[in-house]
Amino acid sequence: MRLDHLSYAAGPDGLASTAARLGAAIGREFVDGGVHPRFGTRNMILPLTDCTYLEVVEALDHPASDKAPFGQAVKARSALGGGWLGWAVAVPDITTVERRLGRPAVPGSRHRPDGTELRWKQIGINGLIADPQLPFFLQWDVPTELHPSTGADGTVSLAGIEIAGDPQRVSEWLGETVEAPLEDVKVEWVAPHGTPGILAAQVLTPDGIVRI
Repeated sequence: MRLDHLSYAAGPDGLASTAARLGAAIGREFVDGGVHPRFGTRNMILPLTDCTYLEVVEALDHPASDKAPFGQAVKARSALGGGWLGWAVAVPDITTVERRLGRPAVPGSRHRPDGTELRWKQIGINGLIADPQLPFFLQWDVPTELHPSTGADGTVSLAGIEIAGDPQRVSEWLGETVEAPLEDVKVEWVAPHGTPGILAAQVLTPDGIVRI
């Protein structure tokens, strides 16, 4: 189990503008990730070191975004003005999570602009919707060289995450200590004074740490 990526819901200015704003703060450009047809969403990504990446995602005007939990989560967060949606951990065998949560994972896919299809299975979005401090789980069904972190230049990394929530609650959800997927990332737990979830990410760049 490892940290895979952080998801940020686009604001009222839309996907491209939100990604451009975050990219300008970091000093790197997000690239077009493609459409998630099953979820009614699309994204732009920024590859980082350590097989991680940042994702800016928006809901499409499509029935899938009203039916799929991920589309619902994105739409709801964007309706609040956008911002951090959640975090995802990658697991080698998602069937163990399926057994623990008592339901099946759902398939996901997107086509990159070059036509390459990325496939995975994911589970836990309903948990994130109910309690945004909780990550969702995914298992990639593509070779390592097709993971969205491919293309990182090695100079930009995720240094820390600020989460409003309870590490014990998250550990129970993960089925193991929360430090396991976050061993290389500093996490600051803040008592929530409202909705729990990611408050900010700290990104290490050649010019220092940027908080977004």
